[in-house]
Amino acid sequence: MLDKFLVSMHNARMSHAQRAQTSNDVCFVRAYAKINLTLDVLGHRADGYHDLATVMQTVDLYDTICLTATGDNRVKLVCTKPELSNDNNLAARAVQLVLERLAIRQGVLVELHKRIPVAAGLGGGSSDAAAVMLALQQRWKLQLSPSELLDMATSLGSDVPFFLTGGLALCEGRGERVTAIATYWPGSMRWLLLLKPAISVSTAAVFRNLPPSDYTDDTHSRAVSMALNAGQAPKLEDLHNSVERSVLEDYPEVAHARTDLLQAGASFVRLSGTGPTLFATFSDLARAQRVKEQLLTSGYEVYLSRAIHPNAGDVCVY
Repeated sequence: MLDKFLVSMHNARMSHAQRAQTSNDVCFVRAYAKINLTLDVLGHRADGYHDLATVMQTVDLYDTICLTATGDNRVKLVCTKPELSNDNNLAARAVQLVLERLAIRQGVLVELHKRIPVAAGLGGGSSDAAAVMLALQQRWKLQLSPSELLDMATSLGSDVPFFLTGGLALCEGRGERVTAIATYWPGSMRWLLLLKPAISVSTAAVFRNLPPSDYTDDTHSRAVSMALNAGQAPKLEDLHNSVERSVLEDYPEVAHARTDLLQAGASFVRLSGTGPTLFATFSDLARAQRVKEQLLTSGYEVYLSRAIHPNAGDVCVY
């Protein structure tokens, strides 16, 4: 699996960093959100984490990050959400980790324009971290091997390895084993409506409270991977999320939002990751827009999005 991941990284012609446009000491990069088409929780691990099998896809909701070299040897992060402007932000930690790994004395100002909702099951913080690491490698021509990047990404968070390449992939283990899936997307899922209820959900709390009766094997994720690799739409029953039942039960706001999505006209709704964000799939824009407008009038935070494959030629950094 590691070999496949390294090859995938090596062949990623248009990764976050490779698309970065730099000017003097400034670099802008986009960090995309993701949805989980599946989330199979296989069981509890001895290290306190859970073994997972999940199919993830990047979507065109993104944060914008500006990296500027400074002369004070400090890493400083400024975010449009002031509560995220601190050293614990994953983007700041990623910069610090790169500098420490290579023993580089260099100050970096990280300016983060946050669009991806926080603690939403969309991987925003993890994507920020991966984008920063790759952009620094590109900007400073750092001698970091793919295995070193993977090791650092894994230490930062379970979703960070996926975002080193993005696109569509099967992720296993804690998330560090990433296998690319063919860049195929079904017409029935052409448009994605993301609904973020007005609450945050702790990933750690969701896994801590997940009963073993909700564990599954990797059958769903494998089936979806095989279907997409064959250029076929996956069966809806295979778009399974092991934590959805408990999240809907423990967080009534999420259950209520799901009902509202269905009543507004969505035919299929699934929880992304550990939530609380829900996604609905649509084959045509007009219907997706009608549902979006109805939910906006109800006061929901809603995003109309689509699947995006950053490694397949989308211009996303400027």
